[in-house]
Amino acid sequence: MNDGVSSLPQDEESFVPEEVLTSAKGTVDEAELSLADNEEILPALSELTPVCENDRSYFVLGNYDREPIRRLNLVTNRLNRRTDAYAFRMVDIRGEWDNSIQKFCLIADIVTYLVGVAEKEPSDFLVEQGLLVGTVDYFSKSHVLKREYEDEDPPFGWMQDGVFERFDDEDRLYRWRTEADLVEATDELR
Repeated sequence: MNDGVSSLPQDEESFVPEEVLTSAKGTVDEAELSLADNEEILPALSELTPVCENDRSYFVLGNYDREPIRRLNLVTNRLNRRTDAYAFRMVDIRGEWDNSIQKFCLIADIVTYLVGVAEKEPSDFLVEQGLLVGTVDYFSKSHVLKREYEDEDPPFGWMQDGVFERFDDEDRLYRWRTEADLVEATDELR
């Protein structure tokens, strides 16, 4: 019986710790994915080797529109300057997955920290924000860098404001207005 884990080439399998493969396989099994889905997902996990090779890993979430992605890159690059740390975005893990929530969960399970960069644009990481506060394990390792806007009606809806309040209560909400503020906020993260 092929469980999907042993289908990795021998040289790739040795780079991914057993507990990561076991966790990923458990998530894959629960989702009842096909063998083809397993074959697509597990090699992509091998791209996460730096997560296992560094003391800290940061999964950076946010808006991929033209201007906001520059700020995501700024946060990712800033975090990658840290000694023994690896920061990346979801698009840095190859493959077109049919279910991006499964991809998110597989990655979120193995990283040290989840870092959301919240802006008011409509293609923000809204679904992931729900997962961050709705899952104890994800919430405990998450931080949000929230953009503040001047002279505007509240830019975020009441649901997002509730998410931000939860992070603020835990001292894991960092506010910023300018890119210089964003750099400072990023430097405050663990």
